[in-house]
Formats: sequence, C-alpha cells, structure tokens
Amino acid sequence: MDNNMDIDGSAVDVGQLKNGDIDESLYSRQLYVLGHEAMKRMGSSHVLIAGLRGLGVEIAKNIALAGVKSLTLFDPEPAAIPDLSSQFFLHPDDVGKPRAAVTAPRVAELNAYTPVSVYPSQSLTENLDDLRQYQVIVLTGTSLKDQLTISDFAHKNGIFIVVADIFGLFGSIFTDFGKQFAIADTTGETPVSGIIADIDSEGLVSALDETRHGLEDGDYVTFSEIQGMESLNNSAPRKIVVKGPYTFSIGDVSGLGEYRRGGLYTQVKMPKLVDFQPLSEQLQKPEILISDFAKFDRPQQLHVGFQALHAFRDKHDHLPKPHSDKDATEVLEIAQGLAGQGEDKVELDEKLIRELSYQARGDLSPMAAFFGGLAAQEVLKSVSGKFHPIVQWLYFDSLESLPSSVERSEDICKPTGSRYDGQVAVFGAKFQEKLANVNQFLVGAGAIGCEMLKNWALMGLGTGPKGKINVADMDQIEKSNLNRQFLFRPKDVGKLKANCAAEAVQAMNPELTGKIITFRDRVGPETEHVFTEKFWEELDGVTNALDNVDARQYVDRRCVFFRKPLVDSGTLGTKGNSQVVLPRLTESYSSSQDPPEQSFPQCTLRSFPNKIEHTIAWAKEKFHQYFVGPPETVNLYNTQSNYIEQSLKQAGNEIPTLQSIRDFLVSEKPSTFDDCIIWARNQFEKEYNNAIQQLLYNFPKDSTTASGAPFWSGPKRAPDPLKFDASNPTHFSFVKATANLHAFNYGIKKDKGMPEARYLEVMENMIIPEFSPNPTVKIQADENEPDPNAQNGESNFDDNDELHKLVSSLPPPDPSEGSRLQPVEFEKDDDTNHHINFITAASNLRAQNYAIPEADRHKTKFIAGKIIPAIATTTALVTGLVVLELYKIIDGKDDIEQYKNGFVNLALPFFGFSEPIASPKGEYLGTNGKVTIDKLWDRFEVEDVTLREFLDDFKKQGLDIMMLSSGVSLLYASFYPPSKLKDRMGLKLSKLVETISKKPIPSHQQNVIFEMTVEDQTEEDVEVPYVMLKLHKSSGC
Repeated sequence: MDNNMDIDGSAVDVGQLKNGDIDESLYSRQLYVLGHEAMKRMGSSHVLIAGLRGLGVEIAKNIALAGVKSLTLFDPEPAAIPDLSSQFFLHPDDVGKPRAAVTAPRVAELNAYTPVSVYPSQSLTENLDDLRQYQVIVLTGTSLKDQLTISDFAHKNGIFIVVADIFGLFGSIFTDFGKQFAIADTTGETPVSGIIADIDSEGLVSALDETRHGLEDGDYVTFSEIQGMESLNNSAPRKIVVKGPYTFSIGDVSGLGEYRRGGLYTQVKMPKLVDFQPLSEQLQKPEILISDFAKFDRPQQLHVGFQALHAFRDKHDHLPKPHSDKDATEVLEIAQGLAGQGEDKVELDEKLIRELSYQARGDLSPMAAFFGGLAAQEVLKSVSGKFHPIVQWLYFDSLESLPSSVERSEDICKPTGSRYDGQVAVFGAKFQEKLANVNQFLVGAGAIGCEMLKNWALMGLGTGPKGKINVADMDQIEKSNLNRQFLFRPKDVGKLKANCAAEAVQAMNPELTGKIITFRDRVGPETEHVFTEKFWEELDGVTNALDNVDARQYVDRRCVFFRKPLVDSGTLGTKGNSQVVLPRLTESYSSSQDPPEQSFPQCTLRSFPNKIEHTIAWAKEKFHQYFVGPPETVNLYNTQSNYIEQSLKQAGNEIPTLQSIRDFLVSEKPSTFDDCIIWARNQFEKEYNNAIQQLLYNFPKDSTTASGAPFWSGPKRAPDPLKFDASNPTHFSFVKATANLHAFNYGIKKDKGMPEARYLEVMENMIIPEFSPNPTVKIQADENEPDPNAQNGESNFDDNDELHKLVSSLPPPDPSEGSRLQPVEFEKDDDTNHHINFITAASNLRAQNYAIPEADRHKTKFIAGKIIPAIATTTALVTGLVVLELYKIIDGKDDIEQYKNGFVNLALPFFGFSEPIASPKGEYLGTNGKVTIDKLWDRFEVEDVTLREFLDDFKKQGLDIMMLSSGVSLLYASFYPPSKLKDRMGLKLSKLVETISKKPIPSHQQNVIFEMTVEDQTEEDVEVPYVMLKLHKSSGC
C-alpha cells in the first residue's frame, strides 16, 4: 500500500531533491542556520512521529518545513472535539476519523520535498522490526509502557528517540541518540579567525592590535601565512588555553624556530562524542537540563509527577479529571511512592503535584508550540549532527500563567464539548470568556506573525462579541517565506501576507470569521491617519512580530504613549527572545539598545582589505557606484531646473559628480548591448588591474613605514593585479552581470538566450590600453591619517576651469520620459536579476587580488543581503513563550515577578528567563512634599487652557516652568521679555502651538505633546514627565 501523498499545484521541482540538490530559493533562510551538509543529511533521513494531537502535529509541521527524506505519521485514534484546542490541521468535520489519516495530507502541503505517509499498522509495538526503516522516532501522547518498549528497541538498533509530553502548563522532553553520538558542530557559530601579532618561545599567541581573539579553553586552531614558524602553517589543529582576551597558548613550540612576522589563526570545529543512556536507565537516574534556574528544585519533582500520571492512566485508562481533588489525591499518593524509591529521595511539593493532576487533560497551543519547536529541533540535531542535543531530559512549566482574576474549580474546568475544552481544563470557562473578548493588534504577519495567529485562533482569542484581531503587514509573500511562514502555500506567492494569514486562521477556527481586520499599511509616523488615536485607545494589547528594529521601536513608543501592554519577540537562527512591556511596571523595548552594526574604515575597503567581509562590502559599494548613484544623478540633472547651479554648488564634490553625468550621458553612453559588454570589460580592467598597479606604485611591496617596519604587514596584504581571462568563470561572470545591469540602466534589451560566445567575440575585438601609474595620485595609507582626497566641503565651482569645461561638455537637460535612466533597486532574492551574481564576482575578484579566501554565492548573498537566518523551530518555540505571557496580561496581573522575559538558544541548548526590568522612577519636591513619578509611563494631562492658566496650575503643584516647547517650537521661556510674552499669555495652548509653529494641528490628531524644563520647591532643575494636551476633537474613524 502506497501511503505517500500526491500534492498538486506545487511551485517546486521535487526532482531537485532526488539529485541531491537543495532548493536555495525555498530553504534560503534555513540554510544560513543549518548549512548545506546538515541539510543534505536531513534530506536522506526517514522520520516517524507518533501521536497527532497538538504537540505531535506541531513537531510534524516543523520537520516537514525543515525538509527530510520522508515523514511518517502514526495515530489511529479518532479525532475528538477537544483536539481542536491545539491541533490546527483538524476541522470539526474530522471528528471520529483517524487523526493520522486526516492530518497527513495537510502536513504534506507544507513542503513538496517532504513526502508524508501514514503508518499502516494500528500499533507500533506489535512488530518492532517495522521500525528499523526509520532513523528517528518521535513519541508524543504515548503510554510509558510503549515508550519503554520502543525506546529499548531503538537504543539497541541505533535508532534515535525523542519523547515529548505536555499536560496543561507542564511539559517534558527526553532524548536518546545512542552510544558515541557524534556532534559535528556544537554551537553553529561561525569559526573565529584573526591576525597574529606574535608567538613567543613558550607558545603564547598574541592577537594583532589587541583585538579580542574570541576563543575559549579547549578550542582548536590552525595557522597559515606565518613566517618564521612555517611548520605551524596548515598543520594539524592545536588545542588552546586562553590566557587573556588578546592571548592564548598553543603549548610546546620548541624546535619550530623563531617567529618573525605575519600569520592568521582560524578556529576549527572538532567533533564531540556523547553517550546516551536508554529510557529505562534514565527513568531511574535522570540527567536533566535545567530550563529555568528560578525553579531549580522542580524538574526532579516533575520527573516523578509525570510517571505518576502515566501510572494513573494505566490504572484507569484515562488521565485525571480537570481540577478533581479526588484524582489529584491519588496521583499524589502514587508520586509519593515513586519519590521514595531509588538512591536519591525526591522531596515533593504537594501543591505542585496536585496542580499537575488538575491540568493533566489540558492541551494548550502555546505549550505545544514551545515543545513542538524544541522536539523538532532535537530531531534535526539527531539526523544532521548539527548543534548540541538535550542530554537527556528537560522539564518546563509556566504556572505563572494561571489566572488569579477568576476562580477555578472542577465544575468551572469541566469539559462541555467545546473546541476550547483543552484550554478550559487549565484556566476555566470564565477565563475563556475573557480571552474571547480581547481586542489585540498584531504588527507583522511573517514567520512569528503566522505562528502567533495560529495560537490565537486555537485559543479563541478575539472570538467573542467584543473581541477583535487587527493584523498589519504591507509585504507580499515570496517563495523563501514558505519554508517557515506555514500559513502560506505556493499558490499564495505574490499575495498580501496579512490577508492570506487571516484567511488561513479563519479556516482553522471559523469562530474568527469577521473578527480579523487586516491592514496593508506599514505601522509608522506616515500612517497615523490610519492607525488613529481612537484605534490605539480601543486596543487591549499589542504584539510585535517584526524583524525591523526601527519599526519595533515605533510600535513600542506608541504603546508607551497610549499605555498599552506589548509583547515583543525576535529570532536569529536558533536564538530567540521574548520581552514583556507593561504600563507603569516595566521598561520598554526601546529602553535598551542593540550594539551598532559593524562598519569598516573606508581606507580598508578602498585599499587594504584582509577578509572576505571587506571585499563584499566593497562590491556592494561598487554596485551603488555603477548602477544606482549615477542614474539617479543623471535623472536629477535632467529634471531639476538649475541642478548644477543649486544642488551641485552646495555639495563640495562637483568634479566626480559632473564626470559621472558626462560619462553616463556622453562619453560612455551605450546604444547597444555590445556597448554594455565593452563597458563591463573596461570596468574589470580599471578595478582589478589598473587600480592595483596604482596602489603598488604608491606603496611598492618592499615599502617600509616611518619606523622601518614593512608597510605590507599585519592587516595590510600586498595585492597583485589580475590579468583578464575569459575562460575564468569569475572573470566572465563579472562581465556578464555588469553588462546586464548597465543595460538595465539604459533600458537596452539583449537578445534572449544570448550565447556566451557573443560576449567573447565582443571582448576579443576590444583594444585594452596599457596602464601607466599616475605620480600625482595620493592614497590614504591609514585610517588615522587624513584622507588626501577628501573634499573640504567648500565649493570651488566659480573659479575652476576644469569644472566649466565639464559643464560645457554636458548635453542640455532633457526632462522627457525617454531620457530617464532606470536605477537598479537591490533585490537579493531574485536569482535572475544579476544583483548577487555581480556582488559575488566583484567581491571574489577583489579577494583574488589580495589572496583572500573567496566566498561562494550563498555566503555572499547572506552578507551582502544582511539576511536574518531563520528556522521554523525557533519561531514556533518563541511564539509559545509570547502567548504564555499574553495569558498573564489578559488576566491583568500587576506583579512584575509573575512575568518572564525569555532568552533561548536551541543550538547549545540554553534557556534563560528573567524578571522584566522595572521602569525608572524619579521624584520632585511639590507643595505637599515629595512626589514619585514613573519616568517612562507618567505624564501630565491638561485641557486646552490658556498659557497663563497652564503656568499657574503647575505653580500650585510646586513646579516653576522655565521653558515650554512643542516639537521644534519654543512656546515659553522664563527669560523672554514681557513684551514677547504679552500676546502669548492669553492664548489657548492649541492656538499658541499653531501661532508659533505657523502650522495647523492635523485634523486626525487628538492631542499635542509639550516638553518642559522646571524647577521644584528646592529651586533646582528636576526631570518631570511630558505634558499631553487633550483636544477632544470628534473622530471620523
């Protein structure tokens, strides 16, 4: 029987997978997490998942998106209404049908490269030999007896095992990857490398210019380009001991000679071997990874408690009833018996075990998301050898998410035949009603946004009479999104994300129909007429699902202004974080800043690159200098009246700009595609031969510095010119990409399918003039020296003959549409547009000049495109953490200690949770004593009174206003003479703002913000909140 699903309408060619290729357009972001080798190993692996309620389908979804050779699903049990609490691929009309049979075709739609089938038997244990075909088996919702039987068989037969279970707000995972499991890369971090300053006779290596080496004890390094200890070059990796941030020891170097100069060190990832024990042994003496150090004593108790739940189910054939004290007492007795066995007695918290029993039938989508992401990542680790697995248990709970605003009892938590029964079992029916009547704003419908909407749909968020979900995303769906934005299918490519995501979750939970409002607008200052003050005021909360820091900060500022709770989250490969922002309790997202993006000195990029990142940055600059800047300048020249006299005169860089306009409009203007090939070939000569010859003329290879040290040493690598070779693929690729992009600027069409021979023919007929270095050219030798070619910022437009000759050589401006050039807009994900091809070739040719190891197209695209690596597992897990915090916000918790900001790295794996940082407080001395203020969340709200009334009101509070401003307009200052203030004092504040700014207040604006400097009763300047003037306009929204 063939159980493979045949999926129609796929946008991918499955034949690629059979050839061992990887579809980079689909897997692009994931490849930057896992790498080609790990993904190829995954692509030859067969995975079996047992149990297809919420947790099982979450794991299946993540593995299908990641891509394996085959995925087999086992769950012959009939679907039931409570499954809909977390099983997003089940519909109400599936009730009574086998879960695996109805789920498999929907999982198969996620990825045409992952065939999905249904396990043909009704039992996994009746013929264990059938399990030999799988590399890894995942067990969810499986009895402990079957877990032991299957895991024992798997351990003996080299099959990897992952066991995961969730019971309400509790969950666990167990892994067994056998004896001597090899981890090829424990962290996934890019190997560090650096330049050597010295190696002494004791083997102490010093990094150049006190640069941090970034290594840890036990790391291994190799060496290259060392002079004086040449036998170290390309020798076997050496283990290091860190001696300081800039030094490390490689041990005995006797007999290797004396270090003279130069050299590079590079970290080498060494495989690590781990021995796993079978489940039967680990049950007795567990090795547990701590997920939350604030709950250090809890995992051992849960280890016992979970076994007690299994024992209860074995005895009664069902789990304890929701919030049943009778069942909880029995579970506690079983747990106490288990806790007293073995060498290490476990001390049990009776309340904890009772709570576990109360929630045993709970089935929560965020817990399924958390453990589904975690378990799927462990599966990928097992078959790829990439990243360090969990050894061997992990327990996690979020009891803080339990509501305190409503009561829970057996009656309130009992099942009623509702799709939310799995959630009601934990929180009770009254809290379900609260969830249904929330008005929530989701900003972003990408990877995190899709996962968020899925969770909200399963929870029933916003389904009530007062409930609403607002979703904003301006982006359209691209093919690379399909690998992790699981609500989208190939047929959706090109459509709006917000609309498609909303449609998908309304199909998932029809009770959301008509409850989701989508916006195709960016949320920012320019759309405040769309997302009006009324819109913000009506919200109950906001969730960010953005990968753009500026956008996140804007939403954060709006949440602070309107005092709305915000949950922010983000991922970077296997790393993820969640942050809670609570009015009057916590600091905001913008309160802390990420470190600035790395930048390189211009002289390094122009003349002295020493690593591939330098050459890629240089190539991106060339992309702009060739295909973006000049066409934009030409268009300004043609369309702006008096462009040269007005704009150019003020810039101070007239000559290069005018030369560029002349080249693009006169001397180098192409009329055919052949002309573009000629131009491209000339650029090769200019950049990779002539410029390098000029550099070596200025600084010959035997140059020395003022101190007598070799000029070409340390970070400065002496280059060599390149001789063009049309048979060299990189040389040819540069000309081809450059010619096509130049032709695009001018709207020149080339013949479709132009053969390579045509390029060669054109280039063979070219005469390349010999280059002679120019003795007047000056080149900056060091970033600490002034740039000899820098403009002084002053225009010498009027007294320069060269300028006037350049201007006279230009044709008259032609504003007609036909003369308009087309600047190139950089787009990294279109493999047919030559953009990444150009940057790859340009960068690698530069690398050849300087003998720097080249980067392939994939790596170049990653660096040049500033791509954020992403994988579905991390996204799912982080979204689970966000929703667990959202429960607390909806409950109205005001104790900051109940909330948690989360930090995870699934590669290590590492889990860190911390209490949010409290918002900063201040105080001033008012007329009635000290007044404490919240510097972030507090403000003074005033009506539209006159300036005199405003000043008097604050005087009564003990605050003397020294200055008052709104935006850039200074409205009042205590040092202004009475004559200047006379006309202002009687004006209402709104009129005062319009008078001084000479602009009307926009009609959609419901308030005006004032900043003020004040003195309190101590006559000292004090920091006070801003002032908000309420306008009480009638809103048209």
